[in-house]
Amino acid sequence: MTAHSKERLSPPWGKLIERDQPIEFSFEGQPLNGCAGDTIASALAANGSLLISRSFKYHRPRGAWSFAGLDANAYVQVGDRPNVPGDQVALEPGLRVQAQNVLGSLLNDHGRIAGLFARFMPVGFYYRAFFRPRGAWRYWERLIRRSAGLGKISRHSMPGYHDKQYLFADVAVIGAGPAGLEAALAAARQGAEVLLVDDGPILGGSLNYARFQRPPEEIAQLRDKLVTEVMRTPGISVLGNTTCSGWFSDNWLSLDGGDRLYKLRAKEVVTCTGSVEQPMVFRNNDLPGVLPASGVQRLMRLYGVRPGARVAIVTANREGYDLCRDLWDAGIEIAALLDLNERPADPETHAWMLEQGIMVLCGHGISETTPGRAKRCITGIVVKPLSAAGVLAGGERHVSCDTLVTSAGYSPLAQILCHAGGRMVYDRSVNSFRLDACPPHAHIAGSINHCYELDAVRQDGRIAGRDAAAASGYGLQSSAERRLDPGAVGVNHPCPIFPHPRGKEFVDFDEDLTISDFENAVADGFDHPELAKRYSTAAMGPSQGRLSALNVMRIVQRAAGNESGQPEATTQRPPFKPVSFSVLAGRPFEPERLTPMHHWHLDHDAAMMPAGLWQRPSVYGHRSRVAAEVMAVREHVGLVDVSTLGGIEVRGPDSAEFLNRMYTFAYRKQAIGSIRYLLMTDDTGSISDDGVACRRAQDHYYITTTSSGSDAVYRGMLRHIAEWRLELEIVNVTSAFAAMNLAGPQSRQLITQLKSDIDFSATAFPYLTARQGHLCGVPVLAMRVGFVGELGYELHVPWSQALTLWERLIDAGERYGLEPVGVEAQRVLRLEKGHIIVGQDTDGLTFPQEAGLEWAVSQSKEYFVGGPAIDILNRSELTRKLTGFRLLDAKGPLPEECHLVIRGHDITGRVTSVARSETLDSVIGLAYVAPDQAKPGEHFEIKAGNGRMVTAVSVETPFYDPENLRQQM
Repeated sequence: MTAHSKERLSPPWGKLIERDQPIEFSFEGQPLNGCAGDTIASALAANGSLLISRSFKYHRPRGAWSFAGLDANAYVQVGDRPNVPGDQVALEPGLRVQAQNVLGSLLNDHGRIAGLFARFMPVGFYYRAFFRPRGAWRYWERLIRRSAGLGKISRHSMPGYHDKQYLFADVAVIGAGPAGLEAALAAARQGAEVLLVDDGPILGGSLNYARFQRPPEEIAQLRDKLVTEVMRTPGISVLGNTTCSGWFSDNWLSLDGGDRLYKLRAKEVVTCTGSVEQPMVFRNNDLPGVLPASGVQRLMRLYGVRPGARVAIVTANREGYDLCRDLWDAGIEIAALLDLNERPADPETHAWMLEQGIMVLCGHGISETTPGRAKRCITGIVVKPLSAAGVLAGGERHVSCDTLVTSAGYSPLAQILCHAGGRMVYDRSVNSFRLDACPPHAHIAGSINHCYELDAVRQDGRIAGRDAAAASGYGLQSSAERRLDPGAVGVNHPCPIFPHPRGKEFVDFDEDLTISDFENAVADGFDHPELAKRYSTAAMGPSQGRLSALNVMRIVQRAAGNESGQPEATTQRPPFKPVSFSVLAGRPFEPERLTPMHHWHLDHDAAMMPAGLWQRPSVYGHRSRVAAEVMAVREHVGLVDVSTLGGIEVRGPDSAEFLNRMYTFAYRKQAIGSIRYLLMTDDTGSISDDGVACRRAQDHYYITTTSSGSDAVYRGMLRHIAEWRLELEIVNVTSAFAAMNLAGPQSRQLITQLKSDIDFSATAFPYLTARQGHLCGVPVLAMRVGFVGELGYELHVPWSQALTLWERLIDAGERYGLEPVGVEAQRVLRLEKGHIIVGQDTDGLTFPQEAGLEWAVSQSKEYFVGGPAIDILNRSELTRKLTGFRLLDAKGPLPEECHLVIRGHDITGRVTSVARSETLDSVIGLAYVAPDQAKPGEHFEIKAGNGRMVTAVSVETPFYDPENLRQQM
């Protein structure tokens, strides 16, 4: 079965499509056929429909323009997905495609009535219209919100799978046209690792559709040769169908691969993103059937679609003449070619056209197109001669056609360079923007550098590739001199803008802005392109000014009488093309870390939960067993896997001084073999981590961190060591040691039954001390700590031997009623003792006094990180305080973490931890409240689920064993 269409051209036209693989889809409810390899827009064009959407403001008919994803005209709704670029998304079987921004039907859009009121909606009217009379905004807001946006979102939409990946390269080449292919080859041949990125389905860029004033067979052979070399050259990796959407600090590039966001770090970046044809500005220049030469060439060569039955061309350069040869080769009638120049831009092709009897009018421009009623939307054009000043003059001539192709020049696609600090200015020698300041580690080549002749483009790419490789440490810089392509002069018309007495000459297709809008903006005082942009909202639509920025600048400069200046392009911000929320929110690349006992936990029916990068047992069996695990620790003995705690060894003569500066407590006089609490704050005085420090020798400390904080703490320590130049070294041993916490009133009885050279008696091993030795033949650092509020031992052992010791403890504990204990029970146990969890009971702004940790801040030290900020904060009046609370109704609704504390109509705080304590037979928790509400005995209200208010009373902590007798027994 083969998909046929009267609009399809015969092979070799249609490089991307598979004619023998038809695909059925629907547009606006009408069943249609396309081919494998088609995009939505090309398939619609093959079915005779260039009309694909309606404009945002006036609901004017619009069609795909660039066929390269560079304009918003081709945006469609596909099922639940709005704003799908129809000229980039591949056709799939069964796609349900709808037009966007339509009231009624696409062909009969009632919203087009807005165009009748255009005179009442001048530029900037929205800044002046909606706040009078007083209170009117309430009405206008509803209307504006209903009108905002293009597509429709569904709250029931189910996004597909998306994820993220990190990539690294010596040289990244963005764009795989002739310049990019040559740059990648040149860099790789010097030994650099190269990543070549292109947003197209096949490599080659303009080699796949442009003619370059050469026979098509010659271009095809060159393209195949370069692509084959790239694919076979060692050191080159290729990412197709991937758009570089932004360039951020430290050469971090975001690459949108559709279902994957790549985060690329590259030493050097070669930007070969090319350029985009600029629309000519004349009356009704926005209608379907008005296309750029490059868009038509893509449509014909890539998708084999006839752009029209009778085509007119208006050009200022040789590209228009190239297109004329393509149309002739495809058997398409050419109505006329208008050359804006007095003399033909391509004399050889001009002579050939005259021989073929094709109408050629030099020194002529276009005044307007004649709108039609069919899907193609134009029936002809009005032509006028140009005066010496480039203004339309004289008598007009009507030319009948159903398609108009324009080619008046290009604007470089240098947006990602501007993201990184590049600067584009207007250069009158080439009548376009030119990159004036290139950001560090950046190289440019090809038409982005105003090289248009094929040999010049290839040479430019080779030079950029060699220079990038040399800058990244491979080979030598190119000895060739980079010069302006002689062909660049004359490619871009200085001002292809032709005002019409009746208006409708559209400059910005996204926002429906015309010449008069910008002239009025200048008259209102917004006479700089940046000001006019903001006042008019030009370049603020999905196309980000790619098609309009150059002409906006020209019109504003002319209206302001400042045509002799050198204006810059308006500010460019990422993303280069719209990126879907599903890509940004996709599953991040996070390594998953497992403790040595992980599979033991799974074998014993543990429900696992994430803790930072780690997987930890939440509870063993059903959630209802949390209370049983808590009672096992309170009455017998429990065993908790705490291998996720960070571990850092600090050694050297300045170890004590280093800890003294890094943490809030004092450590110079800490006794060997003793343990002290660690509290870390950042430069703002906010709590960032906590743990314990065990002094193993005069110049040796072993410290622990929170499960999610070890890497950040370690990085911060490395930075401060470099700053302070202290004599010590630190080692992150988190992956070298595992840990387990044996806790409960019978823990000493259990551990003394095992073979050990450590004396675990109360006198030999008191609370907050550490002992080193062997337990069951396993080397162990045992620390007496009390996070869960019972007699306990935290056992740190070599990673490879942890499971052995764990199983020995489980076996020996059977007679004592030992239970393995998960995170949920551990959190209840620590809450009963009033111990905070950093990151849960603190946030990024919590300082020690707010959390009741002022006791952990030394008053005698001269300096520690965050100390100066804490001094300032302590002199200010507290606005909140962490307090323990009990609910008055222990059987009532249970608040959740982050439920709000309410007083009257004000929010005074939030719940940070809450649990139903079987030990205390009450609901307890921690919450931030107003300072006066933190006084013991004060009542406050918490807004629980379903808006129900519950009453809590502030109490002192710890809730359980306030004398700490059980953990010191």
